[in-house]
Amino acid sequence: MGDINFSTSGIEKLNSGNYSTWSTRMQFNLLGQDLWSIVGSGETAKPARGEELKKWKVKAGKAMYVLTTTVGDNMLYRIKDAKTPKEAWDTLKELFSKKNDSQLQLLENELMSVRQNTMSVNEWFTKVKTLCVQITKLDPENPITDTRMRRIIIFGLRPGFSTLVAAVRGWATQPTLIEFENMLANQETLDKQMSGASIKEEENALFGKKKSHTKEVTREIMGRVLKAVQIESQKDSEKAKEEEASNEGELVKIDNQTSKEVMCA
Repeated sequence: MGDINFSTSGIEKLNSGNYSTWSTRMQFNLLGQDLWSIVGSGETAKPARGEELKKWKVKAGKAMYVLTTTVGDNMLYRIKDAKTPKEAWDTLKELFSKKNDSQLQLLENELMSVRQNTMSVNEWFTKVKTLCVQITKLDPENPITDTRMRRIIIFGLRPGFSTLVAAVRGWATQPTLIEFENMLANQETLDKQMSGASIKEEENALFGKKKSHTKEVTREIMGRVLKAVQIESQKDSEKAKEEEASNEGELVKIDNQTSKEVMCA
């Protein structure tokens, strides 16, 4: 068993999310050890008797050991009662085929409904590519092509990219997905720069209006202040004139009184 342990040491144990890769690696592993024939090929049936039965049991024992040591503990109970390696293999295949169908449907529904919305171009491409890779792993017989992926990406793009998309569609040679992503990302960067410049111009214009308004208000206030000062100054001047006139009147009275007193004397 030492050689078998070494040959399976690099295989990740089967879990709920890696059946596709696990089954592929296990098939090549069993082929390399001349055990695949007893699991999924011409020697799956148990011989009736004799030397063939003995050889079959040896190979079946090795195959079952490989299967049970590369299955997670939470999966082991599903194959522990299997009578042959093929039964164990088919049990796991049926189990994950059902799980995969359900998960595949969920992923395909998400792929058909997902939209870019607030995602950047790079985030949007990564999202779609990730979903496509997951779907292809669950359904390797029907992989998602780059052409289909491109259609999905274009369909979910924000409306602001429609002009560029329409222009690219008219090209004789269509860009690769990577080239297309770079083109959209460049436009996104340019749009942000243009938007930033527009906002700055609006802010400057608004600041200019506020500054002009502030000057007008300041002038109005200063005008009012000067007018008030002039009024107060005028009042003070008139008051001074009144006081001066009053003083002159008093002096006249005093002079008249003095004159009368002199004449009487």
